[in-house]
Amino acid sequence: MSIQRALISVSDKTGLEFLVRGLHERGIAILSTGGTSKFIRSLEIPVTDISDFTGFPELFEGRVKTLHPKVHGGLLFRRDKDDHVKQAEENEILPIDLVVVNLYPFEETIAKEGVSREEAIEQIDIGGPSMLRSASKNYDSVTVVVDPSDYPTILEELGEHHGNTTLKTRERLAIKVFQRTAAYDHAIAAHLNDCQETEASFSVCLPLDQELRYGDNPHQKASLYGNFSDYFKKLQGKELSYTNVLDIAAAAELIHEFRRPAVAILKHTNPCGVGADADDLRAAWEKAFETDRQAPFGGVIICNRPLTLSVARVISEIFTDVIIAPDFETEARALLAKKKNLRLMKMDEGFKNILTDPVIRSAPGGLMVMDSDPVALGLDHMEERVVTERPPTAEEIEAMRFAWRVVKHVRSNAIVFGKSDRTLGIGAGQMSRVDSCRLAVWKAEQAGLDLHGSVVASDAMFPFPDGLISALEAGATAVIQPGGSIRDEEVIQAANERGAAMIFTKSRHFLH
Repeated sequence: MSIQRALISVSDKTGLEFLVRGLHERGIAILSTGGTSKFIRSLEIPVTDISDFTGFPELFEGRVKTLHPKVHGGLLFRRDKDDHVKQAEENEILPIDLVVVNLYPFEETIAKEGVSREEAIEQIDIGGPSMLRSASKNYDSVTVVVDPSDYPTILEELGEHHGNTTLKTRERLAIKVFQRTAAYDHAIAAHLNDCQETEASFSVCLPLDQELRYGDNPHQKASLYGNFSDYFKKLQGKELSYTNVLDIAAAAELIHEFRRPAVAILKHTNPCGVGADADDLRAAWEKAFETDRQAPFGGVIICNRPLTLSVARVISEIFTDVIIAPDFETEARALLAKKKNLRLMKMDEGFKNILTDPVIRSAPGGLMVMDSDPVALGLDHMEERVVTERPPTAEEIEAMRFAWRVVKHVRSNAIVFGKSDRTLGIGAGQMSRVDSCRLAVWKAEQAGLDLHGSVVASDAMFPFPDGLISALEAGATAVIQPGGSIRDEEVIQAANERGAAMIFTKSRHFLH
Protein backbone atom coordinates (compact mmCIF):
# COMPACT_ATOMS: atom_id res chain seq x y z
CA MET A 1 0.00 0.00 0.00
CA SER A 2 1.39 3.40 -0.93
CA ILE A 3 1.88 6.29 1.49
CA GLN A 4 -1.20 8.52 1.48
CA ARG A 5 -0.67 10.83 4.45
CA ALA A 6 2.42 12.33 6.15
CA LEU A 7 2.72 14.17 9.46
CA ILE A 8 5.64 16.59 9.59
CA SER A 9 6.75 18.51 12.71
CA VAL A 10 10.38 19.58 12.85
CA SER A 11 12.58 22.04 14.72
CA ASP A 12 15.49 21.58 12.29
CA LYS A 13 14.19 22.53 8.86
CA THR A 14 17.30 21.43 6.99
CA GLY A 15 16.23 19.83 3.70
CA LEU A 16 12.54 20.28 4.52
CA GLU A 17 11.66 22.11 1.30
CA PHE A 18 13.25 19.32 -0.74
CA LEU A 19 11.20 16.73 1.13
CA VAL A 20 7.78 18.39 1.11
CA ARG A 21 8.01 19.29 -2.57
CA GLY A 22 8.81 15.65 -3.30
CA LEU A 23 5.88 14.44 -1.21
CA HIS A 24 3.52 16.94 -2.79
CA GLU A 25 4.55 15.88 -6.31
CA ARG A 26 3.55 12.33 -5.37
CA GLY A 27 0.11 13.45 -4.13
CA ILE A 28 0.79 12.74 -0.46
CA ALA A 29 -1.38 14.78 1.94
CA ILE A 30 0.62 16.68 4.55
CA LEU A 31 -0.34 17.35 8.18
CA SER A 32 1.76 19.69 10.26
CA THR A 33 2.08 21.82 13.39
CA GLY A 34 3.01 25.38 14.33
CA GLY A 35 6.11 26.77 12.68
CA THR A 36 6.51 23.77 10.38
CA SER A 37 3.01 24.32 9.02
CA LYS A 38 3.77 28.00 8.36
CA PHE A 39 6.99 27.07 6.57
CA ILE A 40 5.25 24.56 4.31
CA ARG A 41 2.44 27.01 3.56
CA SER A 42 5.05 29.64 2.59
CA LEU A 43 6.14 27.24 -0.16
CA GLU A 44 2.57 27.35 -1.51
CA ILE A 45 2.17 23.65 -0.78
CA PRO A 46 -1.16 22.50 0.71
CA VAL A 47 -0.94 21.57 4.39
CA THR A 48 -3.52 20.72 7.06
CA ASP A 49 -2.91 22.01 10.57
CA ILE A 50 -2.97 19.25 13.15
CA SER A 51 -5.69 21.07 15.14
CA ASP A 52 -7.98 20.94 12.09
CA PHE A 53 -7.18 17.25 11.63
CA THR A 54 -7.96 16.33 15.23
CA GLY A 55 -10.71 18.90 15.80
CA PHE A 56 -8.88 19.90 18.97
CA PRO A 57 -6.90 23.14 19.42
CA GLU A 58 -3.26 23.40 20.40
CA LEU A 59 -3.11 24.17 24.13
CA PHE A 60 -0.77 25.59 26.74
CA GLU A 61 1.57 27.46 24.39
CA GLY A 62 1.96 24.38 22.21
CA ARG A 63 2.68 21.94 25.05
CA VAL A 64 -0.29 19.87 23.88
CA LYS A 65 -0.96 19.58 20.16
CA THR A 66 -0.31 16.06 18.85
CA LEU A 67 -1.24 14.05 21.96
CA HIS A 68 -4.54 12.93 20.48
CA PRO A 69 -6.13 9.54 19.56
CA LYS A 70 -6.51 10.62 15.93
CA VAL A 71 -2.74 11.09 15.75
CA HIS A 72 -1.55 8.10 17.75
CA GLY A 73 -4.40 5.90 16.56
CA GLY A 74 -3.49 6.76 12.96
CA LEU A 75 0.08 5.72 13.69
CA LEU A 76 -0.48 2.64 15.82
CA PHE A 77 -3.42 0.69 14.37
CA ARG A 78 -2.33 -2.42 12.52
CA ARG A 79 -3.33 -2.40 8.89
CA ASP A 80 -3.23 -6.21 8.74
CA LYS A 81 -5.81 -6.77 11.49
CA ASP A 82 -9.47 -6.50 10.58
CA ASP A 83 -10.56 -5.51 14.08
CA HIS A 84 -7.97 -2.69 14.14
CA VAL A 85 -9.14 -1.43 10.77
CA LYS A 86 -12.77 -1.63 11.89
CA GLN A 87 -12.12 0.32 15.11
CA ALA A 88 -10.23 2.97 13.16
CA GLU A 89 -13.15 3.39 10.78
CA GLU A 90 -15.73 3.49 13.60
CA ASN A 91 -13.75 6.21 15.38
CA GLU A 92 -12.93 8.16 12.22
CA ILE A 93 -9.22 7.56 12.64
CA LEU A 94 -7.36 8.00 9.37
CA PRO A 95 -4.04 6.23 8.75
CA ILE A 96 -0.84 8.29 9.00
CA ASP A 97 1.77 6.47 6.92
CA LEU A 98 4.81 8.74 7.23
CA VAL A 99 6.07 10.66 10.25
CA VAL A 100 8.86 13.21 9.93
CA VAL A 101 9.88 14.61 13.31
CA ASN A 102 13.05 15.97 14.82
CA LEU A 103 13.06 17.05 18.42
CA TYR A 104 13.19 20.34 20.27
CA PRO A 105 16.85 21.40 20.49
CA PHE A 106 17.35 20.49 24.14
CA GLU A 107 21.06 19.65 23.81
CA GLU A 108 21.80 22.89 21.96
CA THR A 109 19.86 24.89 24.55
CA ILE A 110 21.69 23.56 27.61
CA ALA A 111 25.03 24.06 25.84
CA LYS A 112 24.46 27.83 25.88
CA GLU A 113 26.15 29.92 28.54
CA GLY A 114 23.86 30.87 31.41
CA VAL A 115 20.79 28.95 30.26
CA SER A 116 18.06 29.00 32.91
CA ARG A 117 16.23 26.00 34.32
CA GLU A 118 12.98 27.26 32.77
CA GLU A 119 14.57 27.61 29.32
CA ALA A 120 15.89 24.06 29.54
CA ILE A 121 12.57 22.62 30.73
CA GLU A 122 10.66 24.25 27.87
CA GLN A 123 12.95 22.52 25.37
CA ILE A 124 11.95 19.06 26.61
CA ASP A 125 9.93 17.66 23.72
CA ILE A 126 6.89 15.54 24.62
CA GLY A 127 4.79 15.18 21.48
CA GLY A 128 7.79 14.56 19.22
CA PRO A 129 9.19 11.50 21.04
CA SER A 130 5.64 10.18 21.51
CA MET A 131 4.90 10.29 17.78
CA LEU A 132 8.30 8.85 16.93
CA ARG A 133 7.83 5.92 19.30
CA SER A 134 4.28 5.21 18.10
CA ALA A 135 5.38 5.24 14.47
CA SER A 136 8.46 3.14 15.20
CA LYS A 137 6.46 0.51 17.06
CA ASN A 138 4.32 0.11 13.95
CA TYR A 139 7.17 0.20 11.43
CA ASP A 140 5.61 -2.72 9.55
CA SER A 141 3.23 -0.12 8.12
CA VAL A 142 4.58 3.32 9.04
CA THR A 143 7.73 5.05 7.84
CA VAL A 144 9.36 7.26 10.47
CA VAL A 145 12.16 9.77 9.87
CA VAL A 146 14.12 11.56 12.60
CA ASP A 147 17.20 12.57 10.62
CA PRO A 148 17.11 15.00 7.64
CA SER A 149 19.94 13.04 6.00
CA ASP A 150 17.38 10.30 5.31
CA TYR A 151 15.07 12.53 3.23
CA PRO A 152 16.69 11.62 -0.13
CA THR A 153 16.35 7.90 0.67
CA ILE A 154 12.63 8.32 1.36
CA LEU A 155 11.93 10.11 -1.91
CA GLU A 156 14.09 7.67 -3.84
CA GLU A 157 12.21 4.66 -2.46
CA LEU A 158 8.83 6.27 -3.08
CA GLY A 159 9.81 6.50 -6.74
CA GLU A 160 11.18 2.96 -6.93
CA HIS A 161 8.53 1.09 -4.91
CA HIS A 162 5.20 2.44 -6.13
CA GLY A 163 4.83 5.18 -3.54
CA ASN A 164 6.06 3.21 -0.53
CA THR A 165 9.27 2.37 1.32
CA THR A 166 10.77 -1.05 1.89
CA LEU A 167 10.33 -2.93 5.15
CA LYS A 168 14.10 -3.07 5.54
CA THR A 169 14.33 0.72 5.34
CA ARG A 170 11.42 1.19 7.75
CA GLU A 171 13.07 -1.12 10.25
CA ARG A 172 16.41 0.70 9.96
CA LEU A 173 14.73 4.06 10.46
CA ALA A 174 12.76 2.78 13.47
CA ILE A 175 15.97 1.60 15.13
CA LYS A 176 17.48 5.00 14.44
CA VAL A 177 14.52 6.62 16.18
CA PHE A 178 14.90 4.57 19.33
CA GLN A 179 18.61 5.39 19.42
CA ARG A 180 17.82 9.09 19.05
CA THR A 181 15.08 9.20 21.68
CA ALA A 182 17.26 7.23 24.09
CA ALA A 183 20.10 9.74 23.61
CA TYR A 184 17.63 12.62 23.98
CA ASP A 185 16.25 11.26 27.25
CA HIS A 186 19.79 10.64 28.46
CA ALA A 187 20.74 14.27 27.79
CA ILE A 188 17.72 15.46 29.77
CA ALA A 189 18.40 13.12 32.68
CA ALA A 190 22.09 14.06 32.74
CA HIS A 191 21.30 17.78 32.75
CA LEU A 192 18.75 17.46 35.55
CA ASN A 193 21.15 15.18 37.40
CA ASP A 194 23.76 17.94 37.27
CA CYS A 195 21.36 20.12 39.24
CA GLN A 196 21.43 17.61 42.10
CA GLU A 197 24.12 17.52 44.77
CA THR A 198 24.63 13.80 44.25
CA GLU A 199 24.31 11.89 41.00
CA ALA A 200 21.81 9.11 41.59
CA SER A 201 22.54 7.34 38.32
CA PHE A 202 24.68 7.50 35.21
CA SER A 203 23.84 6.27 31.74
CA VAL A 204 25.45 6.39 28.32
CA CYS A 205 23.77 6.19 24.93
CA LEU A 206 26.06 6.56 21.92
CA PRO A 207 25.67 5.68 18.25
CA LEU A 208 27.98 3.18 16.60
CA ASP A 209 30.92 5.04 15.08
CA GLN A 210 32.67 2.04 13.54
CA GLU A 211 33.40 -1.64 13.93
CA LEU A 212 37.04 -2.09 14.96
CA ARG A 213 39.45 -4.54 13.39
CA TYR A 214 39.73 -6.40 16.70
CA GLY A 215 40.21 -5.78 20.41
CA ASP A 216 43.39 -6.22 22.43
CA ASN A 217 43.89 -9.47 20.49
CA PRO A 218 42.58 -10.72 17.14
CA HIS A 219 40.18 -13.17 18.80
CA GLN A 220 38.42 -10.31 20.65
CA LYS A 221 35.67 -8.42 18.84
CA ALA A 222 35.49 -4.65 19.45
CA SER A 223 33.31 -1.72 18.43
CA LEU A 224 33.68 2.04 18.78
CA TYR A 225 30.72 4.21 19.80
CA GLY A 226 30.28 7.97 19.83
CA ASN A 227 31.73 10.56 17.46
CA PHE A 228 35.42 9.62 17.34
CA SER A 229 35.39 10.09 13.55
CA ASP A 230 34.48 13.76 13.99
CA TYR A 231 37.94 14.33 15.46
CA PHE A 232 40.10 11.72 13.70
CA LYS A 233 39.63 11.01 10.00
CA LYS A 234 41.44 8.01 8.56
CA LEU A 235 43.00 8.99 5.25
CA GLN A 236 44.51 5.60 4.43
CA GLY A 237 45.54 2.28 5.88
CA LYS A 238 44.06 -0.74 7.61
CA GLU A 239 40.97 -0.56 9.79
CA LEU A 240 41.57 0.68 13.30
CA SER A 241 41.85 -1.75 16.18
CA TYR A 242 40.91 -1.24 19.83
CA THR A 243 44.54 -0.57 20.76
CA ASN A 244 44.96 1.87 17.86
CA VAL A 245 42.13 3.98 19.25
CA LEU A 246 43.64 3.98 22.74
CA ASP A 247 47.04 4.97 21.31
CA ILE A 248 45.51 7.73 19.17
CA ALA A 249 43.67 9.19 22.16
CA ALA A 250 46.79 9.08 24.36
CA ALA A 251 48.89 10.69 21.63
CA ALA A 252 46.41 13.50 21.00
CA GLU A 253 46.09 14.29 24.71
CA LEU A 254 49.88 14.48 25.00
CA ILE A 255 50.55 16.65 21.94
CA HIS A 256 47.95 19.20 23.03
CA GLU A 257 50.25 20.06 25.96
CA PHE A 258 52.59 21.90 23.58
CA ARG A 259 52.34 25.14 21.62
CA ARG A 260 55.69 24.99 19.83
CA PRO A 261 56.06 22.61 16.89
CA ALA A 262 56.28 19.23 18.61
CA VAL A 263 56.48 15.53 17.78
CA ALA A 264 55.71 12.62 20.09
CA ILE A 265 56.29 8.92 19.56
CA LEU A 266 54.17 6.50 21.60
CA LYS A 267 53.98 2.76 22.15
CA HIS A 268 51.18 1.12 24.11
CA THR A 269 49.94 4.63 25.10
CA ASN A 270 53.32 5.51 26.68
CA PRO A 271 55.53 8.19 25.15
CA CYS A 272 58.84 6.79 23.89
CA GLY A 273 60.13 10.27 23.12
CA VAL A 274 58.91 13.83 22.77
CA GLY A 275 60.68 16.73 21.05
CA ALA A 276 59.88 20.37 20.39
CA ASP A 277 61.51 23.13 18.36
CA ALA A 278 60.75 26.78 17.83
CA ASP A 279 60.63 26.52 14.03
CA ASP A 280 61.48 23.13 12.63
CA LEU A 281 59.23 20.05 12.86
CA ARG A 282 62.08 17.93 11.49
CA ALA A 283 64.29 19.03 14.41
CA ALA A 284 61.48 18.19 16.83
CA TRP A 285 61.24 14.73 15.27
CA GLU A 286 64.97 14.10 15.67
CA LYS A 287 64.82 14.99 19.37
CA ALA A 288 61.86 12.69 19.93
CA PHE A 289 63.37 9.79 17.97
CA GLU A 290 66.77 10.04 19.65
CA THR A 291 65.19 9.30 23.04
CA ASP A 292 64.50 5.72 21.99
CA ARG A 293 65.28 4.41 18.51
CA GLN A 294 63.97 0.87 19.15
CA ALA A 295 60.59 1.30 20.85
CA PRO A 296 58.94 3.27 18.01
CA PHE A 297 58.83 0.12 15.84
CA GLY A 298 55.10 -0.45 15.25
CA GLY A 299 54.21 2.60 17.32
CA VAL A 300 52.30 5.84 16.90
CA ILE A 301 53.75 9.18 15.77
CA ILE A 302 51.91 12.46 16.27
CA CYS A 303 52.79 16.07 15.52
CA ASN A 304 50.95 19.32 16.18
CA ARG A 305 51.78 20.89 12.81
CA PRO A 306 51.04 19.70 9.26
CA LEU A 307 53.37 16.83 8.41
CA THR A 308 56.04 17.96 5.95
CA LEU A 309 57.75 15.95 3.24
CA SER A 310 61.03 16.25 5.16
CA VAL A 311 59.57 14.57 8.23
CA ALA A 312 57.63 12.05 6.16
CA ARG A 313 60.87 10.89 4.52
CA VAL A 314 62.55 10.02 7.82
CA ILE A 315 59.40 8.49 9.31
CA SER A 316 58.94 6.28 6.26
CA GLU A 317 62.27 4.62 7.03
CA ILE A 318 60.82 2.89 10.12
CA PHE A 319 57.79 0.65 10.53
CA THR A 320 54.97 2.68 12.05
CA ASP A 321 51.38 1.71 12.79
CA VAL A 322 49.75 5.15 12.93
CA ILE A 323 50.75 8.71 12.03
CA ILE A 324 48.58 11.56 13.30
CA ALA A 325 48.75 15.21 12.25
CA PRO A 326 46.41 18.18 11.82
CA ASP A 327 47.16 17.92 8.10
CA PHE A 328 49.60 16.41 5.61
CA GLU A 329 51.48 18.23 2.87
CA THR A 330 50.57 16.87 -0.55
CA GLU A 331 54.07 15.51 -1.16
CA ALA A 332 54.20 13.92 2.29
CA ARG A 333 50.84 12.26 1.72
CA ALA A 334 51.97 10.92 -1.64
CA LEU A 335 55.13 9.45 -0.15
CA LEU A 336 53.36 7.77 2.75
CA ALA A 337 50.62 6.44 0.45
CA LYS A 338 53.17 3.86 -0.73
CA LYS A 339 52.80 2.18 2.66
CA LYS A 340 49.33 0.73 2.12
CA ASN A 341 48.85 -0.59 5.66
CA LEU A 342 50.05 2.57 7.39
CA ARG A 343 47.16 4.40 9.03
CA LEU A 344 47.21 8.15 8.43
CA MET A 345 44.89 10.02 10.77
CA LYS A 346 43.95 13.66 10.29
CA MET A 347 43.29 15.24 13.68
CA ASP A 348 40.65 17.95 13.96
CA GLU A 349 41.46 20.96 16.14
CA GLY A 350 38.10 20.48 17.83
CA PHE A 351 39.59 17.59 19.81
CA LYS A 352 40.90 20.08 22.35
CA ASN A 353 37.31 21.01 23.19
CA ILE A 354 36.56 17.52 24.54
CA LEU A 355 39.69 17.16 26.67
CA THR A 356 37.55 18.12 29.67
CA ASP A 357 34.97 15.38 29.05
CA PRO A 358 34.70 12.89 31.91
CA VAL A 359 36.70 9.67 31.78
CA ILE A 360 34.50 6.54 31.73
CA ARG A 361 35.82 3.05 32.39
CA SER A 362 34.22 -0.30 32.95
CA ALA A 363 34.27 -1.88 36.40
CA PRO A 364 32.96 -5.27 37.53
CA GLY A 365 29.21 -4.90 37.31
CA GLY A 366 29.23 -1.28 36.21
CA LEU A 367 31.16 1.84 35.29
CA MET A 368 33.48 4.35 36.93
CA VAL A 369 33.21 8.01 35.96
CA MET A 370 36.08 10.39 36.71
CA ASP A 371 36.83 14.04 36.04
CA SER A 372 39.34 14.52 33.25
CA ASP A 373 42.91 15.68 33.90
CA PRO A 374 43.42 18.12 31.02
CA VAL A 375 45.93 20.58 32.50
CA ALA A 376 49.43 20.06 33.87
CA LEU A 377 48.99 21.48 37.37
CA GLY A 378 51.56 23.25 39.51
CA LEU A 379 53.40 25.17 36.79
CA ASP A 380 52.19 28.58 37.92
CA HIS A 381 54.31 30.68 40.34
CA MET A 382 57.06 28.10 40.23
CA GLU A 383 59.45 30.33 42.15
CA GLU A 384 57.10 29.99 45.13
CA ARG A 385 57.19 26.19 44.93
CA VAL A 386 60.93 25.76 45.51
CA VAL A 387 61.65 23.55 48.56
CA THR A 388 65.45 23.31 48.35
CA GLU A 389 68.21 25.68 49.36
CA ARG A 390 69.14 26.24 45.73
CA PRO A 391 66.45 27.61 43.43
CA PRO A 392 66.37 26.30 39.86
CA THR A 393 67.91 28.32 37.07
CA ALA A 394 65.72 29.77 34.32
CA GLU A 395 66.90 27.00 32.01
CA GLU A 396 66.02 24.34 34.59
CA ILE A 397 62.56 25.83 35.07
CA GLU A 398 61.86 25.59 31.34
CA ALA A 399 63.11 22.01 31.32
CA MET A 400 60.90 21.23 34.32
CA ARG A 401 57.87 22.60 32.50
CA PHE A 402 58.58 20.35 29.52
CA ALA A 403 59.30 17.19 31.54
CA TRP A 404 56.28 17.72 33.80
CA ARG A 405 53.95 17.98 30.80
CA VAL A 406 55.36 14.73 29.45
CA VAL A 407 55.41 12.72 32.69
CA LYS A 408 51.70 13.49 33.11
CA HIS A 409 51.10 11.18 30.11
CA VAL A 410 53.36 8.31 31.18
CA ARG A 411 51.83 5.32 32.96
CA SER A 412 52.57 5.24 36.67
CA ASN A 413 55.01 4.90 38.24
CA ALA A 414 56.54 7.42 35.87
CA ILE A 415 59.91 9.16 35.62
CA VAL A 416 61.04 11.48 32.82
CA PHE A 417 64.49 12.98 32.31
CA GLY A 418 64.44 15.95 29.98
CA LYS A 419 65.64 19.28 28.74
CA SER A 420 63.56 22.30 27.79
CA ASP A 421 62.84 20.89 24.33
CA ARG A 422 63.15 17.12 24.56
CA THR A 423 62.99 13.94 26.56
CA LEU A 424 66.18 12.05 27.37
CA GLY A 425 64.98 9.01 29.29
CA ILE A 426 61.52 7.69 30.20
CA GLY A 427 60.68 5.06 32.81
CA ALA A 428 57.09 3.87 32.77
CA GLY A 429 54.80 1.55 34.68
CA GLN A 430 57.18 0.01 37.16
CA MET A 431 56.19 -1.36 40.56
CA SER A 432 58.48 1.04 42.40
CA ARG A 433 59.54 4.58 41.62
CA VAL A 434 63.22 3.75 41.98
CA ASP A 435 62.81 1.02 39.34
CA SER A 436 61.18 3.56 36.99
CA CYS A 437 64.13 5.87 37.58
CA ARG A 438 66.65 3.11 36.86
CA LEU A 439 64.76 2.16 33.73
CA ALA A 440 64.80 5.76 32.48
CA VAL A 441 68.54 5.97 33.13
CA TRP A 442 69.14 2.68 31.33
CA LYS A 443 67.05 3.81 28.34
CA ALA A 444 69.07 7.02 28.09
CA GLU A 445 72.31 5.03 28.23
CA GLN A 446 71.05 2.72 25.47
CA ALA A 447 70.25 5.76 23.34
CA GLY A 448 73.68 7.26 24.00
CA LEU A 449 72.20 10.35 25.68
CA ASP A 450 73.98 12.24 28.43
CA LEU A 451 71.80 13.02 31.44
CA HIS A 452 74.22 15.50 32.99
CA GLY A 453 72.51 18.84 33.38
CA SER A 454 69.05 17.39 32.82
CA VAL A 455 65.98 17.69 35.03
CA VAL A 456 63.84 14.83 36.26
CA ALA A 457 60.06 14.79 36.64
CA SER A 458 58.15 12.31 38.79
CA ASP A 459 54.39 11.95 38.37
CA ALA A 460 53.96 11.29 42.11
CA MET A 461 55.98 11.84 45.26
CA PHE A 462 59.30 10.17 45.94
CA PRO A 463 58.35 8.02 48.96
CA PHE A 464 62.03 7.54 49.84
CA PRO A 465 65.22 9.38 48.93
CA ASP A 466 66.55 6.41 46.92
CA GLY A 467 64.71 7.23 43.69
CA LEU A 468 65.76 10.87 43.85
CA ILE A 469 69.35 9.95 44.64
CA SER A 470 69.39 7.56 41.67
CA ALA A 471 68.23 10.38 39.38
CA LEU A 472 70.78 12.87 40.69
CA GLU A 473 73.62 10.37 40.46
CA ALA A 474 72.67 9.83 36.81
CA GLY A 475 73.28 13.54 36.15
CA ALA A 476 70.02 15.39 36.85
CA THR A 477 70.46 18.76 38.55
CA ALA A 478 66.84 19.67 39.25
CA VAL A 479 63.68 17.81 40.19
CA ILE A 480 59.96 18.49 39.81
CA GLN A 481 57.57 16.32 41.78
CA PRO A 482 54.28 16.65 43.72
CA GLY A 483 55.71 16.14 47.19
CA GLY A 484 53.49 14.88 49.98
CA SER A 485 55.52 11.96 51.34
CA ILE A 486 55.94 11.52 55.10
CA ARG A 487 59.65 11.46 54.24
CA ASP A 488 59.62 14.71 52.25
CA GLU A 489 62.21 16.22 54.61
CA GLU A 490 64.59 13.32 53.95
CA VAL A 491 64.07 13.73 50.20
CA ILE A 492 64.69 17.49 50.41
CA GLN A 493 67.81 16.89 52.50
CA ALA A 494 69.13 14.43 49.90
CA ALA A 495 68.62 17.08 47.19
CA ASN A 496 70.33 19.77 49.29
CA GLU A 497 73.30 17.54 50.00
CA ARG A 498 73.82 17.12 46.27
CA GLY A 499 73.23 20.77 45.35
CA ALA A 500 70.05 20.02 43.40
CA ALA A 501 67.05 22.30 43.01
CA MET A 502 63.59 20.87 43.61
CA ILE A 503 60.03 22.08 43.14
CA PHE A 504 56.90 20.62 44.73
CA THR A 505 53.89 21.06 42.46
CA LYS A 506 51.52 19.79 45.21
CA SER A 507 49.54 18.12 42.42
CA ARG A 508 49.88 14.50 41.40
CA HIS A 509 49.39 13.22 37.85
CA PHE A 510 48.99 9.45 38.18
CA LEU A 511 47.93 7.69 35.00
CA HIS A 512 46.67 4.11 35.40
